[in-house]
Amino acid sequence: MGLKQKLHQLKEKYKGKKMAPAFNALHTFLYLPNETTHGGTHIKAADDLKRTMNTVIIALVPCLIFGMFNAGYQHYLALGEIEASNGFLGSTFWTLDNLWVGITQVLPLVVVSYGVGLAVEFLFAVIKGHEVEEGYLVTGMLVPLIVPVDIPLWMLAVAVVFGVVIGKEVFGGTGMNILNPALTIRAFLFFAYPTWMSGDKVWVHGAVERNEMIAAGQNVDAISGETLLGAYAQNNTLANIDYWDMFWGLIPGSVGETSKFLIIIGALFLIFTKIGSWRIILSTIIGALVMGLIFNGVVEMGWIADTSKFYGLMSVPFWQHLIIGSILFGAVYMATDPVTASQTNKGKWIYGFLIGFISIMIRVFNPAYPEGVFLAILLMNVFAPTIDHYVVQGNVKRRLKRVKVKTA
Repeated sequence: MGLKQKLHQLKEKYKGKKMAPAFNALHTFLYLPNETTHGGTHIKAADDLKRTMNTVIIALVPCLIFGMFNAGYQHYLALGEIEASNGFLGSTFWTLDNLWVGITQVLPLVVVSYGVGLAVEFLFAVIKGHEVEEGYLVTGMLVPLIVPVDIPLWMLAVAVVFGVVIGKEVFGGTGMNILNPALTIRAFLFFAYPTWMSGDKVWVHGAVERNEMIAAGQNVDAISGETLLGAYAQNNTLANIDYWDMFWGLIPGSVGETSKFLIIIGALFLIFTKIGSWRIILSTIIGALVMGLIFNGVVEMGWIADTSKFYGLMSVPFWQHLIIGSILFGAVYMATDPVTASQTNKGKWIYGFLIGFISIMIRVFNPAYPEGVFLAILLMNVFAPTIDHYVVQGNVKRRLKRVKVKTA
């Protein structure tokens, strides 16, 4: 008897009982559902929630693989054991040593994220007696990509439980939540464990450990684990980092957000498959560029004489904001979440523009945390229903005016 038949027997055996959702989830995850609609439907299509989630995961896999190599590359580069890679295809980047560091550090994050998150999903499905929802499939992949590579696994587990319960289940589950669960997890980590989510010692593997050794009196060299945004906010310089390295992703940062090239490829894939909204992605980028231009204008007009002492990120050329932070990753994979984003076309333009605009504002005005895209998206998640409400009401008023003109 094959696995499919065994799962089907268990599904039938526990049908109507508490554990039925768990067996149904395993069966439909591994195989196509054997219960299909035969008539009475309005629309028949090949896509479903599981296929939609899998499409987003496919778009994230290149960022995950690149992040594994980059984790090892940044580690050995900080130790001085290798020379800087000569471009995206340099010989010191795509090595087994770099990949091994990435595997040992990144894969445990993926395992904990999926293991804990799906366990909570199964628990709530059993308690409530409903089917296990596929919404966490994407969240489970996003979480490891937006955290530092060395974050303790127990912290991640606690944050995942908080994010799934408070960010989604209390609202009724997938499709009902108003906050992006992955961003809720990151926000919890940032406010509960700020020393592990910000600063100049957390973004390169081994930086925290070596600085703890120094504090204990051991004679080892400290290594920097600072992002480019953090360096610029503190020192008003990008330390002569090549712009192409920023674009390709050969810089410190969260696991999956550094390679702008792969993020753009993922964006094109999501737009082509009609999973991600091009309106939200484009408007977020426009909003970020507009805010960057405003700050550049303030500096050029001389309103702030010494930006090294007052919001140094104001002087960053507006276009560089797109390649030295996580604004692109947030715009493509976070802001486009169909559940928490605006639903109307006009609302998507407003929603995305404000995300980009507020992201750069937070980035500049808060040098202690020079990255605002995730906080901006969470803020706009809250206001997305309000934006859609006023867009719909505006359409209703315009139609009523046309009706009055015709009947007059």
